[in-house]
Amino acid sequence: MIKHNFIKAILSFSLILVFLSSCEAVKYKKVSAKDYPPEPEKRVRKNLEEGRGFRLMGDDDKGGVFDFASSNPLWRASLDTINFLPLISANYSGGIIISDWYSGGNENESIKITIRFLTNEIRADALEIKVFSKKCGIQSNCKIIENEGKIVKDLKKNILKKAAIYEKELTSKNKKKYLGKIK
Repeated sequence: MIKHNFIKAILSFSLILVFLSSCEAVKYKKVSAKDYPPEPEKRVRKNLEEGRGFRLMGDDDKGGVFDFASSNPLWRASLDTINFLPLISANYSGGIIISDWYSGGNENESIKITIRFLTNEIRADALEIKVFSKKCGIQSNCKIIENEGKIVKDLKKNILKKAAIYEKELTSKNKKKYLGKIK
């Protein structure tokens, strides 16, 4: 009986040592109290102005991931720019918009636009835009070619310009919303 209790005690002690040895000391970053105002409202306002917010599980570099297309300025700007075209597919989670062929009244010529999203950031390499032209002859002999010129550059420029405006509006709206609650 005593030997059994002794073995239990040693096993318990060993188990505690294993758990304690796996713990790591928490590392704190030293900061000066002068850099942070003592009033919580002022600290919150300062963090909001600097673009910092509440983060969970050590996610220091990234904000939340949203699966709502309306909250993505690049997506909204793309749809607004090509809103005159009929769409075959607009898949937000897949990051692609595909239009149907559009003739604009001319039965012999039509265009089709595909927009792929490579990132959600508003920058020049965030989009891959392809514009296809279809020209049909007298006997329905149609040729499809990819346009890589001015129309692609103009589309990208317009989308990025609108996205930047939407992003600015969204940021100022959120800032006003949260700063209004602090006062």
